[in-house]
Amino acid sequence: MGTPEFACAGLEAIIASDFAEVVAVVTVPDKPAGRGQQLRFSEVKNTAMKHNLPILQPEKLKNEQFIEQLKQYNADVFVVVAFRILPEVVYSIPPKGSFNLHASLLPNYRGAAPIQRAVMNGETKTGVTTFFLNPQVDCGDIIDQVEVEIGPHETTGELYDHLMQVGAELIIKTLKAIDEGSVTCKKQAITNENAVKPAPKILKEDMLIHWDSESYIIFNQIRGLSPYPGAYTRIKNTDGKEFIIKCYEAEITEIQSKKEAGFWEIDAKGNFLVHTKDKCISLKIIQFEGKKRMPVNEFLRGWRMDNYASNLF
Repeated sequence: MGTPEFACAGLEAIIASDFAEVVAVVTVPDKPAGRGQQLRFSEVKNTAMKHNLPILQPEKLKNEQFIEQLKQYNADVFVVVAFRILPEVVYSIPPKGSFNLHASLLPNYRGAAPIQRAVMNGETKTGVTTFFLNPQVDCGDIIDQVEVEIGPHETTGELYDHLMQVGAELIIKTLKAIDEGSVTCKKQAITNENAVKPAPKILKEDMLIHWDSESYIIFNQIRGLSPYPGAYTRIKNTDGKEFIIKCYEAEITEIQSKKEAGFWEIDAKGNFLVHTKDKCISLKIIQFEGKKRMPVNEFLRGWRMDNYASNLF
C-alpha cells in the first residue's frame, strides 16, 4: 500500500525477492492534473501496472466491498509506505500484521514530512523505521531501524533518494524476520515528551524565507525544501508589483551582514548576496516568477536589476 515514488523502491524490492509474492497493490484513486485535467496515476500504480499486478484504488478505506476484496487475497502481511492512515478494520486483516516504513528514526519526526523537517532543522542524522500499525499514527511497536547520516549540504531531494533505497532494503529485512518468526519488537521510548520532534505537513508559511533569521536557519530551510516545494522570497519592481523568487540552492558566506536583513547585492564576482541577521547568504539556484529554474549566473545575464527594489521580503 503506497502512493509516491518513495514507495516504489520497496515494491520493486519485494517483487524481485525470492521469498515473497505481491498479491495486490493498494493506492490512491486517479486524480485529474495539469491544464488538460487528464487523469494522473500514482507512481505506485505505474509500478504495479508495469508488473501486471492487481490494483485496488478505494475512495474510502472503510468501504465494505474494498475490505472484502482485501480479505479475498489472503495476504500474510500488509506493507504500507507513504499511504493514507489505515483504519483498524483494514490493518488487522492479515494474520502476520501490517507494518509501515517511516522515513525517520521514530519516535522523532512522526508526521507527513519527516525528511524535509529533519533537513530544515539541521539534523546530522536520520533514518528509516519499520513498525507495526496500531490505532495511534506512527506510534506502533518498532520492528527495526537503520540510521543514515545527513550531509552538511545535502538537500531533501538527495536524502529522499538515499532513504528510499535504504528503506527498500529494510522492508525486505523486515519481511524475512516476520517470515522466520524472529521479530523482536520494542516500544517507542519517549523519556521526555518535549524532546520528540514533530514532522507536520509543509505549509506555505513554512516556505517563506525570513531574512532577519540567522543564516544557518535560512540555509537549512532552503536545502530542506529543495527540490520541492521550494523556499521562497518576494521582491518588488519599481512600479510596486510583487514577484516571487524560489530558492533551491544557497551557501553561507564568511561576509558579515552590515545592512538591513533582506538587502541584496551583486558582488564583483557575480554572486547574488542577501544580508541576514549575521552572515550573507549567496543564492546559487533560483526560479524567478514566470521563468524556469536556473543557476544565478545564468539568471543575472538577462535580469535588469535596476528595475527592482533593493530588499527581498
